[in-house]
Amino acid sequence: MVNIINLALYNCNLPVTAVNFHDPSFEPEIPLTYSVITAKFRGQWIFVRHQDRSTWEIAGGHIEPGETSYDAAERELMEETGALRFDLNCVATYSVIKDGITGFGRLYHADVYELGQVPDPSEIAEVIFLDNLPENLTYPDIQPFLFMKSVEHLNARNKSQV
Repeated sequence: MVNIINLALYNCNLPVTAVNFHDPSFEPEIPLTYSVITAKFRGQWIFVRHQDRSTWEIAGGHIEPGETSYDAAERELMEETGALRFDLNCVATYSVIKDGITGFGRLYHADVYELGQVPDPSEIAEVIFLDNLPENLTYPDIQPFLFMKSVEHLNARNKSQV
């Protein structure tokens, strides 16, 4: 069964973007492009800043040829945050429709237990730890929805553990 939550952001400063969530096992007809990983360390969310930008991002990136979305999530988490020990769980498969073009990715969440240095050289200039989503986002029409979906996932996980 496919569980879809359709969220659309309408803002006169941003193009219309729709973010749809599907069951984690959903396999779209076109290949997945991205793995995005929300992560928490010592109770705080991890965000990264790319060296060419002044804005903040949730860790993630392209799935390389021959890589699974899970493999890409592990690699991106380590490369962008310096995570050494972590539990990684799939939250959802998602699609983004922007300017009439649809792309697919997979959203993961990581509970990080140990951090090292971000590998050198790296495209990441800075890593920060916050209690909530920062305001200055690289992808403000997409990242808030991915973040909210991870929060929902964690809340459901915590309720089931009680």
